[in-house]
Amino acid sequence: MSKLPDPFRDGLARGWKATNGGEQGLPESVSCDVAIIGTGAGAGITAELLTKAGLDVVLIEEGPLRTSKDFNQRESEAYADLYQDGAGRRTMDGAITILQGRCVGGTTVINWTSSFRTPSATLGHWREVYGLNDFTRDALDPWFEQAERRLGIHAWPVPPNPNNELLRTGAHKLGISAEVIPRNVRGCWNLGSCGLGCPTNAKQSMLVTTIPAALDAGARLFYQTRAQELVIHKGQVQELVCVPIRVNGGKTSDQVMRVKARHFVVSGGAINSPALLKRSKAPDPHDLLGKRTFLHPVAFSSGVFDQRIEGWAGAPQSIYSDHFIEHSPLNGPIGYKLEATPIHPGLASILLGGFGSTLAERFAQYPNTQMMLALMRDGFHPESEGGTVMLNLDGSPLLHYPMSDYLLDGFRRSYLTMAEIQFAAGAKTVTPWHEQGQSYSTWAAAKEAIERFDMKPYLTGAGSAHVMGGCHMGGSERQGVVRPDGVHWQVENLSVHDGSVFPTSIGANPQLSIYGIVNRMAAQLSKRLSGKDVLLA
Repeated sequence: MSKLPDPFRDGLARGWKATNGGEQGLPESVSCDVAIIGTGAGAGITAELLTKAGLDVVLIEEGPLRTSKDFNQRESEAYADLYQDGAGRRTMDGAITILQGRCVGGTTVINWTSSFRTPSATLGHWREVYGLNDFTRDALDPWFEQAERRLGIHAWPVPPNPNNELLRTGAHKLGISAEVIPRNVRGCWNLGSCGLGCPTNAKQSMLVTTIPAALDAGARLFYQTRAQELVIHKGQVQELVCVPIRVNGGKTSDQVMRVKARHFVVSGGAINSPALLKRSKAPDPHDLLGKRTFLHPVAFSSGVFDQRIEGWAGAPQSIYSDHFIEHSPLNGPIGYKLEATPIHPGLASILLGGFGSTLAERFAQYPNTQMMLALMRDGFHPESEGGTVMLNLDGSPLLHYPMSDYLLDGFRRSYLTMAEIQFAAGAKTVTPWHEQGQSYSTWAAAKEAIERFDMKPYLTGAGSAHVMGGCHMGGSERQGVVRPDGVHWQVENLSVHDGSVFPTSIGANPQLSIYGIVNRMAAQLSKRLSGKDVLLA
């Protein structure tokens, strides 16, 4: 347990209004100005701005409350407590593993801090295809700048760890650009456990920034409390029905809490937000809800070096390359972003591939292993329509996301790219995460083998930590579920403020895109509800 100050627990001791619905029970009814469902990136920004405007805000969070004193750098506890399905969420066919947060602070508590503004090419595509005419660089940059100031986002000034430095070394030897990643940290100890909850509160997640600011301003928080259904009638949300749950998601009783509000903001994240709207039978006259859900599917490649890499230590991600994004037209073969992968033992046991004696042999080289990833920019090409959120019989979400030949071609090309970079950086052997992958000792041998791989789901190792879309924005009701300002096209007192509003993937780690775009949406909502202009920073 960390012995450092824990500002969240200090706030609770000062009298913040926070209720564990699963253990303390819920009141029968609650009234407020705005009910926000979720506590992640979109919810946190929205809560801080609305409370600044003097509005009475209630936050509803399905996951548990864990704070810095709980964060002990152990994967076994972090995955069980902080991630959706104990880090076991997958696409419906099981072909892609999805890492997504489920706790107070949401995915911002467990992400790796990489922070990029929405690329200009992505914004241009949204303007051209989805009628989002005011999504220009000039219009959005002031909102990104505010978020960057509020959350301490800046280029990482510390030398990268070897896991990241070898990406830059190999790329530069091949004439490929590689740059420093901006991170949302203040006073970072460079521990490397960002994905397990930051024990020093250096990471500027919603848990230590916007949610405390909202609670200080009088917001009320209900956690281990599931938003079950929005009751919608004649184009208005009448109330939100919530149930108390355990950490594992099971209901603790048949009790319900009914939340009445002037306005409702859904910020449960992609997959969960469209699922809630589907459970609520929200109007969907153009059959758009849940569709165009994107994952940035990720390919992995490991390289073994003579020197110790210790890929579990130091800032997880500090170097990236957009060479294969910038040189890939949106209507051509899929582009991919290159980054390093932090490899804690549990995660490494999957990404190294193999089992039994094969996995044991690979683990024998674990301290000397460098891991790269290639993040596919999905959603821009006719053969990359993304997935669809559906509902189980019990109302829980499912994501059907087919691995198309177009997408799998990107995996093959990225395996080749990552292997060439790792050999250029000095790797003794390289192993792509593919069932047919072996440890290759030369670039020529790796290239020949990768070109012969059967590129099929299940054989091709794939993961995701970026879920986007499903409630996407559009300039008209035929083009999107919500308007450019996040308000639902058919329900006047309902907004969506999270990554589910993106019409495509971002082509970069999405957290700053959520902060910046939701910052503008929440400021507009605040003005509409209170008449006041408020700024994040």
